[in-house]
Amino acid sequence: MRAGGDRLAAWPCPAAVARMTAAVELDQVSCVFGSGPGAVRAVEGVDLAIDAGEFFTLLGPSGSGKTTCLRMIGGFTLPTAGRIRIGGADVTAAPPYARPVNTVFQDYALFPHMSIRDNVAYPLMVRKVGRAERTRRADELLALVQLPGVADRRPAQLSGGQRQRVALARALIGQPQVLLLDEPLGALDLKLREQMQSELKALQRRLGITFLFITHDQHEALSMSDRIGVFNAGRLEQVGTPQAVYETPATRFVAHFVGAANVLEGEIARRLTGHAAAMLRPERIRLGEAAGARAGGTVTEVQYFGAFTRVKVDVGGALLQADLPTSPGKAPPRAGREAHLHWDARAVHALAG
Repeated sequence: MRAGGDRLAAWPCPAAVARMTAAVELDQVSCVFGSGPGAVRAVEGVDLAIDAGEFFTLLGPSGSGKTTCLRMIGGFTLPTAGRIRIGGADVTAAPPYARPVNTVFQDYALFPHMSIRDNVAYPLMVRKVGRAERTRRADELLALVQLPGVADRRPAQLSGGQRQRVALARALIGQPQVLLLDEPLGALDLKLREQMQSELKALQRRLGITFLFITHDQHEALSMSDRIGVFNAGRLEQVGTPQAVYETPATRFVAHFVGAANVLEGEIARRLTGHAAAMLRPERIRLGEAAGARAGGTVTEVQYFGAFTRVKVDVGGALLQADLPTSPGKAPPRAGREAHLHWDARAVHALAG
């Protein structure tokens, strides 16, 4: 996002933020809902340190614990065990208003009877900041999120993407140390979601503050994040850069969940890769001649995705996917035909256990 007008004068500069300790720390944090046999262990024994100025994403399927984790950081849910620190201060039992964080939700939660300017300035009004100062800072934030001409409108007069920007401006006006984003792009259509992904990352880089982003969309996580924490069944399975999580998944779950993957186990894995369990990304496989092929079999399905064509090949004991770049004038193999699969041995990632 390009800022309009002056930079927020009181905003901490990125260089100062970079000198801080970890923005968020979770030390053996757990959260259990209910008691007895029906108790639900939503989060269990999570250790995590998020750097100041980092764009960190918690990724996982619905019910994996990522949103509960965010709610505990925000103070909306209290942990049943462990400690939470923000900027080095223990906030485990602190209420939401006493924490240096703010949250952007998927549903925006804008006041329909208020102008856009008053929606953005609402947190300052609660703090009894004077009207002139509220107006000045709200207008600065609206310029920052590229909405300089909508201050006097109502939320119903804006598009979904514009309302999302308003919610973002309102969350930023209090100058939080950490901004929590709970699947904020989930209600947007694909094109607008991709646009907002780019703009959110650009804004985070400009301000230099910590963004903690929640999503179940693997492509969103890979394209936006400095690091990703992958949740499964209440536990963190892996924390790493997008490249590390994609190229070298720590577990079978991560291999399956993050991107398309051929996960092989047992005899077929040993025969094709030399490992007891291994992962091979579909885009690393190519089709060619029988000579030098690492596997051969029968094409069972061909799916066209525009930029690539996915070919599924039964190699006797496993169904391998190969994602082939679409070439104009070159027809993909047909179902029922024989295919020979090639890949570089370095493309194979051995899985533990």
